[in-house]
Amino acid sequence: MNLPRVLIAGTHSGCGKTAVSLGLLRAMVRRGLRTQAYKVGPDFIDPSLLSRAGGQPCRNLDSWMLPHPTVVELLARGGEGAQVAVVEGMMGLYDGRAGAGDEGSTAEVARLLGTPVILVIDVGGSARSAAATALGFSAFDPQLNIAGVIANRAGGARHVQTLREALAASRIPLLGAVPWDDRLRIPERHLGLVPAPEASPEAAIEALGDAIAAHVDVDAVLRIARTAPPVVVEGPLAFPPIPGPFAARIGIARDEAFSFYYQDGLELLEASGARLIPFSPLHDRSLPEVDGLYLGGGFPELYARDLAENEPMRRAVAEAIGRGMPVYAECGGMLYLTEELIDGRRRAEMVGVLPATARMHGRPVALNYVTLEAETDTLLLRRGESVRGHESHWSTVDLRGPVSIAYRASDGEGVGDGRDGITTPTLLAAYTHVHFAAKPEMAERFVDACRRFASRSPS
Repeated sequence: MNLPRVLIAGTHSGCGKTAVSLGLLRAMVRRGLRTQAYKVGPDFIDPSLLSRAGGQPCRNLDSWMLPHPTVVELLARGGEGAQVAVVEGMMGLYDGRAGAGDEGSTAEVARLLGTPVILVIDVGGSARSAAATALGFSAFDPQLNIAGVIANRAGGARHVQTLREALAASRIPLLGAVPWDDRLRIPERHLGLVPAPEASPEAAIEALGDAIAAHVDVDAVLRIARTAPPVVVEGPLAFPPIPGPFAARIGIARDEAFSFYYQDGLELLEASGARLIPFSPLHDRSLPEVDGLYLGGGFPELYARDLAENEPMRRAVAEAIGRGMPVYAECGGMLYLTEELIDGRRRAEMVGVLPATARMHGRPVALNYVTLEAETDTLLLRRGESVRGHESHWSTVDLRGPVSIAYRASDGEGVGDGRDGITTPTLLAAYTHVHFAAKPEMAERFVDACRRFASRSPS
């Protein structure tokens, strides 16, 4: 398929690639273009903002968690009907899982997808050195097509002219220079930017769209996007050629406290026969009529008091689990199922179905790619099977009673001693986030468990 596309990469985290990506998407949407946004890596927060800027759900492309053919499949599937795609990289262009290679990096994804790269350079405090940076990034991997540079935090007209002259000597065009402006900042906190459901980012995205339209040659960016080669999808495919028939209704926790889901993972559940029904543990007083629950990650610690005060919902979730309803909970979703959540001197009662206390810390406890190996049969994996995932949290859980542990977690912290996941025949709660497209059988098994529960439940 033909999908014009560019990949917005950075020299390092915090150089401005998210701001540039948001502004480009909004500037393109204003031109009447149907855009599709993607995010390299396991991030949940940037995709929420990219979705808002582009008007379509953003999709994650992770070349470590997902098989490489699946990454290409998700690009093509998400890009159907789009006139242009903007892929935002993660960290620095060449930063991946380890230092010896670029496995899992933005560079690997750019090569895999045959996508031209636009490099964002923070030029605050530099001028001609920006050209040396661009030239070094280009020469480091000649297989990559670094097609242009966008300077961020640029000064006045003289600064921009110096940058243009310096980059001309390196033969890498300067596509634009975005000035320093506090109005262009997106709200941040300890895990990075604030998710769109909380941040109300529309004013900032509009300002970024204005800045890109005024200071970046968007026509040149579109010309570069059209040089991308056709996308060729090779099997085996993660998604079935024909979606399965309706099998079960799955409630999805979606509100300010719970918003961490991979869009393609949700659609894989739907392709496996699920009807996804959103509900809010914060605001709803009861569960919708569902046959299973998916409690994703997020920031329940920021809303712990409100979650605790919504006793009818906590009781409804506990009762559903007590009846054997299948429940899959990731990270923040797992914290919600513990007995209490402690953040400093604040204590908040949670659902109470897991014999554990969740405790927040003032530093990251885990931030890493993880390989999970099932030590017992679970809702998603069978004993001995493995899947790659990602772990990122500032909390720990203190187990207060005996539990069955689901996984051995290589390179992960998990719930303790490199083991992750609390499991019963109908419940799985773990710190590690997995992408259903990494092993599509996981989606099929979860939906099938919900179908079997529905068949036992009185109508």
